[in-house]
Amino acid sequence: MSALKLLRTLRLDPSDTFVFAHPAEPGEWAVTGSFLFYDVDPSALSPKERAAFRSGFVGVGSFGFSTLVVVSEASEAEREAAVAALARHIRERLGAPDLETARAAAREEIAVAASLCAPPLNTVIAMNRSLADGALRERFRTLQRRVATPAADGLHAHARAFTFVETDDEPEETVDLLGLMDKGRE
Repeated sequence: MSALKLLRTLRLDPSDTFVFAHPAEPGEWAVTGSFLFYDVDPSALSPKERAAFRSGFVGVGSFGFSTLVVVSEASEAEREAAVAALARHIRERLGAPDLETARAAAREEIAVAASLCAPPLNTVIAMNRSLADGALRERFRTLQRRVATPAADGLHAHARAFTFVETDDEPEETVDLLGLMDKGRE
């Protein structure tokens, strides 16, 4: 019997705290959250709401948004707790007529999230949500770990934006920063 897998929010850096008005906490169980945008005109959203529309998974504890999720092992008790937390938000925030209706909707959303967990554990998933021909479309992609750069420290081993190469045959360049400041004042 295969283990139960669900999505958990993942925060690799603080960017979600700037991108979303209400970011999810790292490590929350997550769903796609597309149900929040069924009757929404994306052009009428604020910039942070548009970011949530485009790429936000919803953490079921905080009802906040996360750009990334990770495939994680879950117990049946954790799945039920995620259903209960999401049902509570659906009832209180979205106005489901009763708790059982909210639980049914939450179970369906958790099942959709679980269906995205076919990749191996610890696979990172990103989403792009759009509106095309009047219908919401979701595209998911997995993010792969980059091969580490030899001789790089642990913090920068995967993030080389620039490579600097010293050459002996080119003239050395110098910049007079104080001189540039003086020219700007003239």
